[in-house]
Amino acid sequence: MTSAHDTSATTADADDSRRVSLLLGLLFGLAGMGSSSAAVALAMLGDDLGVSAGLAAWTISLYVLMLAVTTALYGRISDLVGVRGPLLAGLVLMSIGALVAAVAPTFELLLGARMVQGAGAAAVPTLGVTILSAKYSGEVRGLAFGRLAGVAAAVSCLGPLIGGLVEAAYGWRAVMALPILGALVVPLLWRALPTGGSGARLDVVGAVVVALTAAGMVLLVQSPSAGLLVAAIGAALLVLGVPAVRATVRRRPDGFLPVEVIRNATVVRSAVAASSVPASWFAMLIALPAVLLGEGWQAWQVGLAMVPSAVVALLVPQVTGPLLNRIGPSRALAVSALVASAALLVATAGAGWSSAAVLVAGIILVTFAFGLGQPALSAVVGDAVHQDVRGVALGVSTLLFLIGGSVGSAVVAGISGPLGMPAALLVLAVLPLLGLLVLAPTLRAEAVAD
Repeated sequence: MTSAHDTSATTADADDSRRVSLLLGLLFGLAGMGSSSAAVALAMLGDDLGVSAGLAAWTISLYVLMLAVTTALYGRISDLVGVRGPLLAGLVLMSIGALVAAVAPTFELLLGARMVQGAGAAAVPTLGVTILSAKYSGEVRGLAFGRLAGVAAAVSCLGPLIGGLVEAAYGWRAVMALPILGALVVPLLWRALPTGGSGARLDVVGAVVVALTAAGMVLLVQSPSAGLLVAAIGAALLVLGVPAVRATVRRRPDGFLPVEVIRNATVVRSAVAASSVPASWFAMLIALPAVLLGEGWQAWQVGLAMVPSAVVALLVPQVTGPLLNRIGPSRALAVSALVASAALLVATAGAGWSSAAVLVAGIILVTFAFGLGQPALSAVVGDAVHQDVRGVALGVSTLLFLIGGSVGSAVVAGISGPLGMPAALLVLAVLPLLGLLVLAPTLRAEAVAD
């Protein structure tokens, strides 16, 4: 029989999870806004600092690069010392980078500041899901994951609108400073942040090797739009990095990249399959503005077209939480991949017809896919590993998740030029289906277990 004390404790836990997950979702969204809002400021930035549109785009590419390659680092550090210190350090870096970017007198200093900003922002996606995975369980955790993803997606969707309005009123430098708002959230979260860790020492060599190898992966997938030099650097880092990672894992099986994480088939398959969802999401965030701006829309009008998807993102947690609990996170990942593929097919038609309404329908669908896929991945990984390596496991899965986003943006940038936007989106529609093939063994095993 459930006592009144147990019931009140469960209710308090649920209430706390709502507040914490909403605040973490806001932080996650502000980190994502570092790229989505900056995209509308590139033209004015380039004119002001005297660089071409292609060079100006590196302010986003380098931000995404650092965001991706440092996620696993924050996850592993949180395993060792707890979440509070690494999250605070990340937000300090993000704020400093945003402040310097806002006042940078040269393009070179701006690029450096954006790299610092991205390295700091990487703390949020990894540690956000680590906090929820450590603090909550069962139905409460599923709902919390859903709220985090929903709020994060909503804020990111509003990035182009907010960026366009801020640029029109105060210029591009104010847009670069927007992520500083994340510092205001920290005091509201401070008491909820776990502080305990294993106390082990960080494998610095392993951390550097993994970060450089991850950088090679991200640079290689961005090379279609960045050029041969970037492709060569990415390929070199990858060719040298893969055997180096193997050597460091053999040297220290419990080091930066624990062998129990990389040999966990559930973690690897789920992360690879889930990476197709942000590929679809980032592709749509680029495709919709590109098509509409090409049709003569203003930046703020493009932002308004993103508002319906932001509303949907806020409503998605009402569906994703119960769905995760009912069908399980692996099956939810499969549903997310199917919806992402359908969204890209819809967007292909919208780009071909230059139809704003159809494009908006596509981005609404992909918003639902993202709002379901991200918490499903977090739940799968959190359940599949021991708590001592949960942080790095979530960091590695988030790394692959963000690399998927780089693939989406690279394919759109690389293929849309010579073949057109519909062709680029149609190619990407295949990726979620390939992800389902990777996930199939896990789904079969769950079906047998049921």
